[in-house]
Amino acid sequence: MNTFPSQNAIIFVLLLCGIIFNTAFCSFNIRCNQQDMHALFNFKQGLTDPSGVLSSWTTQLDCCHWKGVICSNITSRVTGISLPCSTTLPSYRDEEDKSHCLTGSIHLSLLLVELEFLEYLNLKNNDFLALQFEYLHNHDCHKLFIPTSSHSQCVNSSTLHHLNLSLNWNLVINNLKWLPYISSLEYLKLNGIDLSKESNWLQLVTMLPSLSFLSMRACQLKDLSLSLQYDNFTALQALDLSLNEFKSELPKWLFNLSSTIHSLYLSACSLIGHLPKDLLNLRELEDLVMEDNNFDGSIPNWLGDFKHLKALILGANMFSGSIPTNLGNLSTLMTLDVGSNTLSGVVSERNFAKLSKLKSLYIWSYSTLIFDFDSDWIPPFQLEVLWLGFSNLDFPVWLYTQRSVECLNNWGSSFEATDKFWNFVSTIADVILEGNLIEGDMSNVLLNSTFIDLSSNGLKGCLPKLSPNVVIVSLSNNSLSGELSPLLCGHNVSNGKNNLLFLDISSNNLSGGLTNCWKNWKSLVAIHLGSNNILGKIPPSLGFLSNLTSLHLHENKLHGQVPRSLQSCRSLLVFNVRNNQLSGNIPLWISNGVMALQLRSNHFTGKISPQICQMSSLIVLDIAQNTISGHIPNCLGNIKTLLFNNVSGNKLSFQFPSSTPDRFIVTDESLELVTKGQVLKYGRNLHFMTLIDMSSNNLSGTILPQMFSLIGLHSLNLSNNKLAGEIPNEIGNMNNLESLDFSTNQLGGEIPQSLSKLSFLGYLNLSFNNLTGKIPSGTQLQGFTTLSYMGNHDLCGPPLAKICFRNDKHNDTEFVDEDGNQSEFLPWFYIGMEFGFVTGFLGVCCAIFLNKKLRHAFFKFLYDLKDRLHIMVVLNIIRFS
Repeated sequence: MNTFPSQNAIIFVLLLCGIIFNTAFCSFNIRCNQQDMHALFNFKQGLTDPSGVLSSWTTQLDCCHWKGVICSNITSRVTGISLPCSTTLPSYRDEEDKSHCLTGSIHLSLLLVELEFLEYLNLKNNDFLALQFEYLHNHDCHKLFIPTSSHSQCVNSSTLHHLNLSLNWNLVINNLKWLPYISSLEYLKLNGIDLSKESNWLQLVTMLPSLSFLSMRACQLKDLSLSLQYDNFTALQALDLSLNEFKSELPKWLFNLSSTIHSLYLSACSLIGHLPKDLLNLRELEDLVMEDNNFDGSIPNWLGDFKHLKALILGANMFSGSIPTNLGNLSTLMTLDVGSNTLSGVVSERNFAKLSKLKSLYIWSYSTLIFDFDSDWIPPFQLEVLWLGFSNLDFPVWLYTQRSVECLNNWGSSFEATDKFWNFVSTIADVILEGNLIEGDMSNVLLNSTFIDLSSNGLKGCLPKLSPNVVIVSLSNNSLSGELSPLLCGHNVSNGKNNLLFLDISSNNLSGGLTNCWKNWKSLVAIHLGSNNILGKIPPSLGFLSNLTSLHLHENKLHGQVPRSLQSCRSLLVFNVRNNQLSGNIPLWISNGVMALQLRSNHFTGKISPQICQMSSLIVLDIAQNTISGHIPNCLGNIKTLLFNNVSGNKLSFQFPSSTPDRFIVTDESLELVTKGQVLKYGRNLHFMTLIDMSSNNLSGTILPQMFSLIGLHSLNLSNNKLAGEIPNEIGNMNNLESLDFSTNQLGGEIPQSLSKLSFLGYLNLSFNNLTGKIPSGTQLQGFTTLSYMGNHDLCGPPLAKICFRNDKHNDTEFVDEDGNQSEFLPWFYIGMEFGFVTGFLGVCCAIFLNKKLRHAFFKFLYDLKDRLHIMVVLNIIRFS
């Protein structure tokens, strides 16, 4: 047999290889359409690209290879643009940094007209400021025709299926009238965009016949169209309207959807009323999420009739009564959240009878909720997330059967923590046991969880050991004792392989020094050691913590100077050492980015250097109750964060990713501040407070007008110093001021009239100065008590009882009424009174001198008094009258 191929076969093979080669060659030399490239360049011109995200968009590179551009492998036409901005939530502030993201205007109509095959557009999480949708003309009108008054115009709307503009927080869209012209849309996501001016959003959205996914979270929507009975959704499968302000009951159109909806998200919408049974019309529901509303009544038993439900989330409402046992029939359920309601009664295994697929369980109450499980009960599920709150004295035995738990959150309980409990806890990544009455000795406990919060319990003994797995640990507000050394300086941490970011062991009974082993903990971001009995000096080794952003050492017995090595902590934002015995000058080498500097109640001396004005991010400057002298620097008016009333953008809280997807662990900063005449604790609202407190020092000189350019300041306290001069009239510029204390100084002159314009002023203390004149009129200043003005002997007018008599340069008496105006009535009143007195007195005198007996009795009376002063007064009255 001849095994060599024939000539024709060889030719056929060669031809076939040539075809394959040419096809492959062509596929590797895809050239994008010139019209598409031109359209992309036009789109780029409307953008601002601060970090060069679109640097690849040049003619030197095929546009199908540009960043974010998607082309068809067959036609080489542009079918998609995907340019979401990648940001990471910071570990300290909850304000994302978007300085590198795209900004400017989105010329949506331009894209739709010129990119005629565009199917996918994702511009999520950028910083766009405007969306433009002009109705362009002079284009090929085989596309959708849109008639107007003057032109025949068209917009390409037949291909775009996916549009995501969400999380452009500064983007305001005044109307959605352009939406119906993109009739092909199937996926629309506008989360976080301000749509407050569009009242017809529902009617416009329902005009999209192919829409299957709609998400408009946090869009400031207010109208749910309660009068609408039916809607025009024909393909909708998922609807998310969470984080809006509807403040109404559920609308009727929601129960009459013509489409088969699978997911309904209405969290945090201020919804009210009972859950209507009409919800059962949505029989194919898989996700029913309505947490954080104002629904009341009982949790309906009929919820157990859903056949496909995977997530039932009703937490943080006003539901009362018991948890219906019928929920135990939801065999497909994976997440059950009925927590944070006022539920009562008994929870037993009957509530979970058929929940074999359950992965996440949230069940606790603000009232009494009793767990009554059979001690031998073994659940049909293995949980991953478990949030509990129960009133039993024993930890539920069935929990020890759960081997897959990644997050355990429990509070409101009271039990003894045994070795079995700590062994169970050590297998869980996130453990939150804050606010219980858990008792136990921690001396021999090894904490192994990534995040563990055991604050506000009854724990005692020495500090526990930490494994290298621990990232966040809070043991505050317990009864722990002993020293820090075993925790910080033990042989198990000397290798520096720990990952600890957050350490809070404040409000315990710890003693001894701060130790000098901090170089082993270089990953630390926050240290909270306040309210203990720690003594000695602040160790220089704290300077090794270059990532440190928050340091709280308040209410201890520390002395000496703050070590200069802390200047290496360039990320420090909060420095709190109040109520110690520290000395030396104010540490001005602290990071210029510091936001809260609290040095009050120590022994700091010296003067306030102008360098303090370079701390341009300050919102809290508290140096009260020291022995600081000199003048107040006039450059304080340069602190940028206090020049405007916008400081609330930087929230002082830590955020760390949880082991649970899409969840973050948040811990808030807190400071005790003296304002409004009392000590107030600011926690999650700390970022709203702006304060300067320099009280109880030896400051002298005058209060310069430049200070009153800080219009973002809420509290100003300069009391108990030696300040002189007058209060500048510029104080009226501080229209956000809520608390003002200038008491116990040497201030003189009149109270400026502009002070009465401070409409937010809720506390005022000008007592014990040398202020003069009339208190400016206006309900604001008259609304304070006399305590605000006492100790100023030359002040007059309401609310003081002292009536104002002001002398001019000729020493003539000027009569002033209660409103500070010269009175026309009062002079004539007093003249009339004097005239009447003189007339009456002369009449008496004439009667005396004309009657001998009366005259003799009168002079005998004067002689007996032996008071020549009275005689002089009488004679002067006669003379001047």
